[in-house]
Amino acid sequence: MSDGHDWSDTLDDFAARRTAAHAMGGPEKLQARRDGGRLDARTRIAALLDPGSFAEIGTLAGGGAPADALVAGVGAIDGRPVAVGVEDFTTMGGSIGPAASRKRWRIADIARRERIPLVMLLEGAGHRPPMPGDPGGGGPGDLQAQGRLSGLVPMVCGVMGPSAGHGAITAPLCDWATMTADAAIFTAGPPVVRASLGEEVSKGDLGGPTVAVASGVIHNVAADDASLLADIRTYLSYFGSSAWERPPWVDTGDLGRRRLDDLLEIVPRDGNRAYDMREAVSRVVDGGGFFQIQPDFGPSVICALARIGGDAVGVIANQPAVIAGSLDVDAAHKAAHFIQVCDSFHLPLVFMTDNPGVMAGTASERAGILRAGARMFTAQTRSTTVKIQVTMRKAYGFGSCVMAMNSYDDQTMSYAFPGATMGAMGAQGAGNAVGADADTRAQLRRAELESSYRSASGLGFDELIDPRELRNAVLDGLELSARRRAGVAEPVARTGITP
Repeated sequence: MSDGHDWSDTLDDFAARRTAAHAMGGPEKLQARRDGGRLDARTRIAALLDPGSFAEIGTLAGGGAPADALVAGVGAIDGRPVAVGVEDFTTMGGSIGPAASRKRWRIADIARRERIPLVMLLEGAGHRPPMPGDPGGGGPGDLQAQGRLSGLVPMVCGVMGPSAGHGAITAPLCDWATMTADAAIFTAGPPVVRASLGEEVSKGDLGGPTVAVASGVIHNVAADDASLLADIRTYLSYFGSSAWERPPWVDTGDLGRRRLDDLLEIVPRDGNRAYDMREAVSRVVDGGGFFQIQPDFGPSVICALARIGGDAVGVIANQPAVIAGSLDVDAAHKAAHFIQVCDSFHLPLVFMTDNPGVMAGTASERAGILRAGARMFTAQTRSTTVKIQVTMRKAYGFGSCVMAMNSYDDQTMSYAFPGATMGAMGAQGAGNAVGADADTRAQLRRAELESSYRSASGLGFDELIDPRELRNAVLDGLELSARRRAGVAEPVARTGITP
């Protein structure tokens, strides 16, 4: 027995307290999660981070609630440090108490100070009512801390169960938010909706993937916990640890130049025929693989992370298979956000343009297409990163502006395929607008077919290229840019008011 003059009693007590915190909600709740095929908070951290890299903070915070229902700390993904916070649903429903709120602030503070990404995994009920013994008064604001990280370090959110209230606001504050297929996210859950509005609704109907993706709050959906955590690791692999770093170069095993002979089969010469732009993107990027962002929101524009010549890039491409590649409101909002994220962290932007303009019609106008298009245009024209643009078949009106086709818009390089058509509108629309006769319509059509050569004659593009040389042309643009190779990077200074 200890005589009180050594460490044994103190360390035994310390170990018991840590064991209680690590037990989370207890063996029955943890077993129930395992039986349901779900990971608990600590198992999620182990699956996300490199083995043995997690260093916890605030283990004993929160008094009676183990870790105050938030497991938080720092670790590593692919050898690079990250800060992480994971709501523990087995403890008081993952609700946020005063200690958890301080921990959320602290990991955001660490991410800011040490210039490392912040990852938040959500499954919780939001703020809990004050409990006896809780400290009163205010405290550091975790949402303010997260908001101030925007554009400085990558921020990622994974929703892995029901997420409500204060915790749920984390998702739209992050650069990229994903959720599992059985998760839900909402301002307030079904009980609050029932009490305040008398509306009976399930968690899924209130904030499941169908709702959260359609609203734009959530970018991607994963099948299960393991898939979501793997997607987070993949997403972060394209980014430097902060805005003070360049994205990491990776030897993909597919770095070289090559002709894309099958691109002539993928991209029809007839500008009115649809095709799947994803097939074209896959031919340009290393290894044919890319990570698509928000594939089910605004699908007429593809936003994807990829590598070309080992460099991480952001690809913005019209999708002619969806409303002919027109820019609608959702697509424009999606692309504007994606462009700003890539620009903030110095990923070169590759625009693959093939669209008949922004979406016309009463529904589009009422949804605010002009403002949404202006937001996308503002994002791309203010971007400071490497910008490479290629017009593939057509680009009309404001649809060309938002896709960086306009001359002298700070492109690193600007290309077009021969025969690409462009202008205020297509020949058919122009003929209808002016009531042209048959002869005038024929002249408008001839002018349309010659538009790429007229533009090239006035250096509207840096060069017309054979479609089969598309990958090589993009590589040329990347290789000439000193910014891509520069070791020094700084956060982007943003000015102006985004529409």
